Amino acid sequence: MTQISDPILDPKPLAQTAAGPSIDPADVARFSAQAAEWWDVRGPFAPLHRFNPSRLTFVRDRVAERFGRDTRQRAPFAGLSLIDIGCGGGLIAEPMSRMGFDVTAIDASSENIGTARAHAEPQGLDIAYRAATVEQMEADMLAGGAGPFDVVLTMEVIEHVADPEAFIRACSRLVAPGGIMIVATLNRTLKALALGKFAAEYVLRWVPAGTHDWRQFLKPEEIRLMLSAEPLAVTGPFGLVIDPLTGRWSESDDVGINYMMVATRD
Repeated sequence: MTQISDPILDPKPLAQTAAGPSIDPADVARFSAQAAEWWDVRGPFAPLHRFNPSRLTFVRDRVAERFGRDTRQRAPFAGLSLIDIGCGGGLIAEPMSRMGFDVTAIDASSENIGTARAHAEPQGLDIAYRAATVEQMEADMLAGGAGPFDVVLTMEVIEHVADPEAFIRACSRLVAPGGIMIVATLNRTLKALALGKFAAEYVLRWVPAGTHDWRQFLKPEEIRLMLSAEPLAVTGPFGLVIDPLTGRWSESDDVGINYMMVATRD
C-alpha cells in the first residue's frame, strides 16, 4: 500500500527508505472503508468507545507509575512524548493529548488519518497525525526525525498486521531510554474464538463480520518471545473483561480474550 507524506500536512516529511512489510493491505482497506464512522458511538466502532475508558485508565496508571506523575494534576504527563501506532480515528490519541502528552499518531490508512485530523483540529488539539507505517517512523527517527518516544502505544493493532514480529520489534525500537511500550491485543484461545470472534461479530453484532481473523490472535508468550531479542523488560499479561450486565470493562486476571503487555527500556 502506498504511504502518503504530505509536506503541507506533515511538517517534517517521513523518510521514504523503509518499506512496510508488516502491513496487511486487506485490513487497511477494510478500516479505510469505515474511516468516516470512527466517532459514531453507535456505529461499527461502538465497542471501542465502550472499551476505551478501561484502556485509557490502564495506560494512565502504568505511565504515571513509570514516570512518577500525579494523575490528579490537570495535565500530568506534560513534557512526555507519546506515539500511538495504528491510531485509527484518534480515539486514544485525543485523550492522551488532553492528559498533556506531546502526541504523534500514525496509521497506514490515509482515510483514518483524515478523519482523526478533522475531529481533533476544531478542538484545538495539537496532535501530529501522519499516514505512515511503523517502519517509516523508525527510518525517520534514524534520519534525525521524530523519536524516540517516552511512551509507545499499539492498541488492538498487532492482530491485523501481516508480520507481527517485524511490527512489534519495530514498535519497540521507538521506545526511548527509560520509556514504556503498551501492547493490547486478543488471545488465541477457544474462549476468544467463541466470544471475541463469533459472538462479537455474528451474534451480538458488536463489530462487522470479518473484522478479526482468530488465526492472527497472539498468545502472551508469543509476544514475549518476539520481544526477547530487544533490550526490554516485558511484564504481563494483564487481562481486560466486560461485565455483560453493565457493559463496562475492567482489569482482570482473566486473559482468555483481551489482554495487555507492558515493556520497559532501561
